[in-house]
Amino acid sequence: MSTTPRLTLITTGGTIAGQAASAADTTGYTAGALDPSALIAAVPGLTDLAQLRADALFSIDSKDMSPAHWLTLLARVRHHLAQAECDGVVITHGTDTLEETAFFLHLTTPPGKPIVLTAAMRPASALSADGPMNLYQAVAVAAHASSANQGVLVVVNGHIFAAADIVKTDTQALDAIAAPARGPLGAAQPVQFYHPAALTQAGCVSADALAGQTGLPRVDILYVAAGCDPDLLTAAIERGAQGIVLALPGNGSLPVNWARAALAAQTLGVAVIRSTRVAHGRVAHAADAAVPAASGALNPAKARIALMLALAIGTPELSARLFT
Repeated sequence: MSTTPRLTLITTGGTIAGQAASAADTTGYTAGALDPSALIAAVPGLTDLAQLRADALFSIDSKDMSPAHWLTLLARVRHHLAQAECDGVVITHGTDTLEETAFFLHLTTPPGKPIVLTAAMRPASALSADGPMNLYQAVAVAAHASSANQGVLVVVNGHIFAAADIVKTDTQALDAIAAPARGPLGAAQPVQFYHPAALTQAGCVSADALAGQTGLPRVDILYVAAGCDPDLLTAAIERGAQGIVLALPGNGSLPVNWARAALAAQTLGVAVIRSTRVAHGRVAHAADAAVPAASGALNPAKARIALMLALAIGTPELSARLFT
């Protein structure tokens, strides 16, 4: 029997499968235009790394990714990993919402067989497209024995990242995906891990409890700038938001008028989380129980996902674990 790893490539669209009319165009392209066979054909030596089975799940620009897509992707990932003939999964994705999908999968899939996401900043049709090398290295990492039990991984630009750590830090640069707080876990060529991922929260949300759901509770993010009026918070609740994440100044600092509005929201049963619009750093929990809970190390986008899942599952223990 062959010892070559057997991997499933799940494609969701994104720039990595994008095409433009000109090879010099890196912005005016159609995302998700290429099917999996075209992606694989564009990478010489890819099938030498692993036996690949393709699963074309979505063909969308990741700016249009939604919680419904996450749930569908989660179900498909679980389906493939449950098969004896599948040794791991590689997922192609767009960079715009890569950190959100990666974080969702981190929270809902426990460590085990490798799950590796990859993406690109230039479309497949571009000169010096980065997608082919990123895909090659993602498959190499997923096929490597040391990637098992490392949790969900992201491989781009020669680096291996933990899914929970990444953010997009630039609109166009090839090294736009980074992990500012913890740095990369390792290098993709040759595959080597410098240190293990932080897996305290990995798989802490029961995927079984989410099975059959077509969406998640609505949670809105509100950006709070100097002098902003909290009317937006009231409007969000009126439109059906069950949770609110506030992207606040500094250490999750609540302006006085927003504090009153947040308290009123909590009185109505709406969950409110204090996060920060600052690029780096944790938000500390307040001693006053009336002050909304802090997002801890989670930025607003990740805090939103955590709150959606906490509301969907509905256990105080989960909320405490997510916002540490």
